[in-house]
Parts: sequence; structure tokens; C-alpha cells
Amino acid sequence: MSEFLLYYKRPDPTTWVYLSSFLTIGLYFVFHRFWSIRNLDIVLLILLAPGLLMVHEGRRRHLREMESGEIATRGQADPDTESARPRHIVPSPLREQEPSDSAGRPFISDSASVLVTVNVMQTDGSESAGPTGSVPPTIHEETNLPLVTERHALDERLEATSLDPGQTESDAELSAKQLQRSGFIMLFAVEMLILIRLMIDPLMVRRPLLDPNLTVGGLYFISICLFVFMMVNVATSTPRMSVWQGPELGPGYALMHRLPTITTRPVSQALGGEEEPTADELDQSKRSWTILAKVLAISAHLAIIVGLVLIGNRHFGNLRSGVGCSLLYLMLPYTAQMTGRVDHALPAALLLWAVLNYRRPVFAGIFLGLAAGLVYYPLFLLPLWCSFYWQRGVRRFAIGVIVTLAILVMLLTFGGTDSLVDHLRRMFGLFLPTKEPRGIWGLGWDPRWRLPVIVAFGILCTLFAAWPSPKNLGTLIGCSAAVMVAVQFWHGYGGGLYIAWFLPLLLLTIFRPNLQDRVALKVVQRGRSEAVRQSGTAGGIQTV
Repeated sequence: MSEFLLYYKRPDPTTWVYLSSFLTIGLYFVFHRFWSIRNLDIVLLILLAPGLLMVHEGRRRHLREMESGEIATRGQADPDTESARPRHIVPSPLREQEPSDSAGRPFISDSASVLVTVNVMQTDGSESAGPTGSVPPTIHEETNLPLVTERHALDERLEATSLDPGQTESDAELSAKQLQRSGFIMLFAVEMLILIRLMIDPLMVRRPLLDPNLTVGGLYFISICLFVFMMVNVATSTPRMSVWQGPELGPGYALMHRLPTITTRPVSQALGGEEEPTADELDQSKRSWTILAKVLAISAHLAIIVGLVLIGNRHFGNLRSGVGCSLLYLMLPYTAQMTGRVDHALPAALLLWAVLNYRRPVFAGIFLGLAAGLVYYPLFLLPLWCSFYWQRGVRRFAIGVIVTLAILVMLLTFGGTDSLVDHLRRMFGLFLPTKEPRGIWGLGWDPRWRLPVIVAFGILCTLFAAWPSPKNLGTLIGCSAAVMVAVQFWHGYGGGLYIAWFLPLLLLTIFRPNLQDRVALKVVQRGRSEAVRQSGTAGGIQTV
């Protein structure tokens, strides 16, 4: 972007939190009705940002401490060895290219956007990866990356951790983990309030029209500008092909596990001022996966924006509300931090388009089946959606879901090294809950306590199959958002951070009008078999 805009730099995440919070309050806060539910919703959305920042900063400090510990271990083992010096990626043509026999290998965290290098010493032509346990098990190695390196002293790397000089290494790691834990706890607290808010939403019958404090033209202009800036960041950012990208996806489709993470955070904060590697440093296969990831990320965000506008215009009868939802989605700090995460944005887009096509059960089933096949967790929405279509359209909806999942399973048979059974187990989560979870469950909480949380989640999904009754479009949107919020509490691979899975649905719940008349029996189109049956019944009555 700096090639087109003079001296342009990506805003720091913390700076964007403050600016977007002020802008959100100015555009959406109802000043003439201070004690309104809308203002409470806006405050809850803003409170998601501090927890995210704390988690990312804690992970950044933790990984830097790991790198510093690795460097210190290498230096103590052989302080005179040239290869024991810390190596960092600095892809600039002015730097000296690393010799082919060196083995510095990068590990980068997307959530923290931090460079973590595992230094490998060269002894008798063999490579040694260092002491066991110095690298987290979630980090994977990536070879055949032409690296250009720059050597820094150990004290310069420790200074970059932003920790007190007198603090020991163990205290620093403890402080980093505590910061992550505090961030996750704050995220869980806010998401619990959001879940309660969604649970009582069906009881709110009076829903006054509270439009944003800006005209439709102004909302369109700011939305387009923000979208262009964010998508250009995705298109010009660096792929992280084989990295510890923070929380793993967990159960899901094989394609989702192969896509790289596109880092969109500012370079100065991510790598301490160092330049990012360019796409030319990737081989052809990596470049293809990178292009696919960027295309999917941009397409998913575009689908979310268009879906919000269309739902507001078609189903809410208020174009201004739809554009307001899309602008609020783009302004939130979470969207700016996770713009390049396909596993966040793509399921959200599919769920949103399932809502957009709720009058056509087959298409709704196709979109929901795609979301469930890619990331597994939307499978728990099936009881809710089947209950909504129970009076009309449940067969067509079930056919759409089953056919879509069957096609995804068939595609698993083409290529890949894993067996079809392994792919199916990962796709549908057919294994016991992980005993080594990430996120808050890997930072001191006993993983066994996830089991009662999972049981409570199952009870909640079963409850939504029967309550509220009858279901309308408003309860379908709100309860779907509640299910995806509840997923965060037991998600063993970074629960709490997959906010995009419920964020668009939450925004629609905040801005929706009263939709009590949008029940399946009235608005869902009749299927061919139902039409034939009804015409036969009418013909029989006329004959009598």
C-alpha cells in the first residue's frame, strides 16, 4: 500500500482499537436513549478487543522468550560457533544471502505476528534441532525457503521483549502466560455476557428502529474504503506457510489445514522493524496455496459484507441497517487482526448465506453443509435448523446438507497422503477430546473440566431443538449465534478467538426488527411434492 499512498503504514492493532472504538460509539451509540439494549450491545462488542490484544501480546512475549532461551542454549553449548548465532529472516536484496549449508529455519506466530527462529547448528554436515522440548509441538518445520539473514546480539533480542531487565527468564515466561490467561478469561467473560444476551433475545418483543447516526451514502463510503484497505493488506501481505499460527483449527476439512495464514499486522510491530519475506521466495506449490488462501480470504469477507447488506434489505426491509451491520463488522478490531485467517472468515460467510437463503431450504442446507464440512463445529446447528424447517422444508434442507457433505467426502479421495478414514475422523471430529488442548485450557486450566462444558453445550443444542416455539427468522439468527458463541467455551484449539463464527449473526441480532411473522410455514416455498399433494387434496374436495 505504501507504493500508492505516500508514507502509508498499517495502523498498530492497539491504535486501531482506540480509533475504531471512538468511531463505533459515534456512529452507533444511541445518545438520546442512554439506557438502551443497543448501547449495551455496542459496549460488549468493544470489550472484545482488550482480551484479544492481551492474548496476542502474551503469545508474542512467550515466543520471544522461547527464542531467547534457545539462543542462550546454543551459545552455552558452543559460543564460538558461527552457526550458534541467532538468525532472522530479513528478505532484502541489500542483505547477504545465507549460505546453502546453513540451517536457520523460521517459525512465525500469526496471532502474535512474531518471528521465532529455531537455530540449528551444523556439525559434520548433519543438522541438530536442539534440545527436546525447546519448540512447542504445534510448530512445524518448513524447508526449501531461501533465507536471507541478519545477526543480532542476544541483549538486543531480550530488549525487544519489552520486559524488565532484572526479570529472569522463568519470570518472563510466567508473566507472558499470565497475560495470555488474563486475556482469555476476559474474552470468556465478555462472550458469556453475549451468550446471555442472545438467550434472552427471543423474549424482546419490542424492538424500536434505531438506525446508525449516519446516512446510507456515508455508511457506503466508509465501508468501501475500509474494505479496500483491508483487502489490499491481504493481497500484499506475506504468507506463513508452516508456522505456529496461534490456535489450531482442530477438527475440520483437510483443505483448511493446508491453507497458509496471511499475516496482515504491521511489520514494525510484528518483526521489530524487519522486512517480511516476499512471495518470490516461495516455490510454485507454496505460491499456489498462497494465492488460494488470499482469494478465499478476500472472497469470504466480500461475501460477509454483501450478505449483511442483502439480509438487511430483503429480510429486514431496512437497507440502512444492513449497511450499518457491514460497516460495524469492518470497523471492529477483530476483523482487522484476523483478516487473513480463512478458517475464521469462510465459515462465517457460509453461515450468513445460509440465513440469506432461508426461504429456500435446499440452498440453506448446501451453505450450512459447506460450513459444517469445512470446520466441523456448525454441525451442532442442525437440531436448531431442522426444528425451524420442521413444519415445512425439513426434507429439502436435510437433502442439501447430506449431499454437500457427501461431495466433500468424495473430494477427500483425490490426492493426499492420509487415508480416507483419517480424513473422515478429522472432518467429523470422530475422536476423544484432546488431552493437550491449546488456548485457555492449555494455560493452567485442567482439561478434564472441558467434559462438563461439552455436556452443557450438548444440552443447549438439544434445548434449541424445542425452544423457542414456533421459531421465526429472528430466533433462528439469534439462536445460531448463541450456539457458535457456546462453541468457544469448549473449543480445545483456541476457543474464544474464533469470533467471526458468530460475529455477523450477532450483528444481525442487534439490528434486526421484529420478525415474528417470518416462520417457515408462511415464508418457505413449498416443495414439488407438497404442491402435488396439496393439488391432489384440492381436486378430491372438488370431486366430492
